[in-house]
Amino acid sequence: MSAALTIARRELRGGVRGFRVFLLCLMLGVAAIAAVGLVREAIRAGLADQGATLLGGDAQYEFTYRQATPEERDWIASRAEALSEVVDFRSMVSVGDERALTQAKAVDGAYPLLGELELDPPVGMAALAGQGGLPGAFLDPVLADRLGLAAGDRFELGGTPFVMMARILREPDSTGMGMAFGPRTLIALDALEGSGLLAPGALFESEYRVLLPVGTDLEAAKAAAEDRFENAGLRWSDSRRASPGAERFVDRLGSFLVLVGLAGLAVGGVGISATVAGWLERKAETIATLRALGAEGGTIRAAFLMQLAALGLVGILAGLGLGAGAVLAAAGMIERLMPIPVEVRLSAPPMLEAALYGALVAAIFALWPLSRMSQMRAALLYRETQGGRRLPSWRAFGLVTGLVAVLVVAAVWFSGLWQLTLGTFGGVAFALMILAGAALLVRWAARASAHLVRGRPALRAALAAIGAPRSEATAVILSLGLGLSVLAAVGQVDAGLRGAIQRDLPSEAPAYFVIDIQPDQLQPFLSTLDAMPEVGRVETVPMLRGVVTRINGQNAREVAGEHWVLRGDRGVTYAETPRETLTEGEWWPADYAGEPLVSVSAEEGAELGLKLGDRLTVNILGRDIEARIASFRNVDFSTMGIGFVLTFNPAALSGAPHTMLATIYAPPSAEAQILRDLARAFPNITAIRVRDAIDRVTEALGAIARATSLAAGVTLLTGLVVLIGAAAAGERTRAWEAALLKTLGATRATILASFALRAALMGAAAGLVAILFGAIAGWAVVDLVMEAEFRFAPLPALAIVAGGVLATLIAGLIFALRPLAERPAGVLRDRE
Repeated sequence: MSAALTIARRELRGGVRGFRVFLLCLMLGVAAIAAVGLVREAIRAGLADQGATLLGGDAQYEFTYRQATPEERDWIASRAEALSEVVDFRSMVSVGDERALTQAKAVDGAYPLLGELELDPPVGMAALAGQGGLPGAFLDPVLADRLGLAAGDRFELGGTPFVMMARILREPDSTGMGMAFGPRTLIALDALEGSGLLAPGALFESEYRVLLPVGTDLEAAKAAAEDRFENAGLRWSDSRRASPGAERFVDRLGSFLVLVGLAGLAVGGVGISATVAGWLERKAETIATLRALGAEGGTIRAAFLMQLAALGLVGILAGLGLGAGAVLAAAGMIERLMPIPVEVRLSAPPMLEAALYGALVAAIFALWPLSRMSQMRAALLYRETQGGRRLPSWRAFGLVTGLVAVLVVAAVWFSGLWQLTLGTFGGVAFALMILAGAALLVRWAARASAHLVRGRPALRAALAAIGAPRSEATAVILSLGLGLSVLAAVGQVDAGLRGAIQRDLPSEAPAYFVIDIQPDQLQPFLSTLDAMPEVGRVETVPMLRGVVTRINGQNAREVAGEHWVLRGDRGVTYAETPRETLTEGEWWPADYAGEPLVSVSAEEGAELGLKLGDRLTVNILGRDIEARIASFRNVDFSTMGIGFVLTFNPAALSGAPHTMLATIYAPPSAEAQILRDLARAFPNITAIRVRDAIDRVTEALGAIARATSLAAGVTLLTGLVVLIGAAAAGERTRAWEAALLKTLGATRATILASFALRAALMGAAAGLVAILFGAIAGWAVVDLVMEAEFRFAPLPALAIVAGGVLATLIAGLIFALRPLAERPAGVLRDRE
């Protein structure tokens, strides 16, 4: 090892020339992963630090469909230092003929227990008392602007008159990351009394936020609350996980972007491998001399590994510095854009994660060429034969395989999403195999067709260069193609989902979901719609909400995990006859009055591991209903029509207070008039416009696509670095080719055209493979995952091909100018 260290130290005196691509590839990949990790860690820390403020207290007791009884409220208050009651519901805000959906929140005088409600103008919570005999309200600026409301203007909320007192600038108990059905309206809890806003069966949640005595054991407090409200429909939350939905979204999106950054490192790995291979070729005589002097392969390998380790450390540190510097430089902007208070700062875990990824990728891609060269015989190295093409030893192959396994395990561990991680690694590996195969095919086709081209010397020279033994085609197609593949996949998925939404919405989706229809309003409601010729059809069902608490007597989450059906309350209904096709079991008779029975959506039931005869306990209005699973149904939620995971027999639920849910199918041109007529006749109902909900989803998809494209841009930038490195490495070869062609009578224009054609053909090949990969990825996500019809988007595909051709053309021509300017005699003498 001392001899290897001496050799490595002396070799490094030559500097890092020739390793710029190595360092840039490693630096960019590590920087991207470190930057994403630091932002993710800042949001995580913000959610943790602001847990109590975001929740509105140290803990929260939540009930669905009802408020706490006086006895329950007294029990809660007896264990708290402060208590605040909040009621959350949806309603319609109207000004004249203008209507808008809102997520309303009624609060008491103690709100907010923590943090401050920022208002414009800063009137304070006392302004909710109103003016002119009308209760006051605070509105989200989006809602106020949509309805043209200013402070002092009057409006109606669910048919009840209010006066706007201020705009809401920031709610302390909101992450701003949820999918609310509408902008916020804040009113006083007293204003609900006698208003009819919370009629029997109306959908609302009551939340009791508390400040607990210092030193309270939250786990013990949770256990006591669940024991006291065991059959009362309680949902407990505390400051340890104040916003699990936001936390889950941040973790998953952050992990996904880190995995995209790993794809960028894989692109950089191609450049690392090419750089190391080129470096070892330049060091062939040095290696041969060491072998001739008796150095063993292990000594040579150790010497070169030490050099690569030192250079890798430099690249990783530079990447960490670049990523941290970029995030800290943009800290002010990031903090302003976040819906919660965050502090962007350096953090060790994401930096160590990025460094580990960088070290593993550098080692994996550097060991392959190093192990091949270090075991060659000195004679082969001196003669510059093709013996260096032999495969590495089994030991080296096993080491590389082990490092790949460590990389995959580390990515699964850090992300916590093993399916997404393995899918990403599988996609990258598949893309690399396709690109490698395409590179071999392009080289073979170029070599086979070069001699067939007659009368076009530029094209023939380009094809011969692409098919040459030391062609740069493989490095170019692999590096550029993988970067373009990631962008192509993002483009096709985004375009596919948007296209599916636009195609399916007019023909399949209803115009409105209408909730909070009282049972005695159903016939007048249907009669009103029957008088509207624009309405195509109306579907109605009874609707309640319940929480699945137990499966076969055991805690549901302990049995089936964090499935979406078990997170929070879900809509449930009852029916005499099935609306969907049964896949298993039997429906109950029309006059059935026995034990409660339930029919479950087949897909969700399979995901939960349910079978016929299992027993589900669902808490509805504070009452536990245990029902036996009698059947499974094929529920198609993609139609955006009425669909319930759980449907009970009528006798089990018909006596409970509930409202009706309706879907209205009508053309877009009639939507505004339908809403005005219904709101005028039934001010208490809430109409949710499906197109508005779809727009919110589309906006979210667009934001995710932009974030992914930004991360993929680093992948493409890394590919461009590799492309430029390959073009720079081939500059001397181009100089010799240009000198030879000039000697044979070729003009500068012909030679330049040859270089341009070579670059364009390689870029087109990379772009075409990227289109293929993007189409496969788009089809897999849209068709298999989202279960929508996928249609290939030609415009993003053409942009990808054009980008690939342009990138290789520019890089090739830049590094062709100097070879064209050199005199043939000097170049040929140097070659000789």
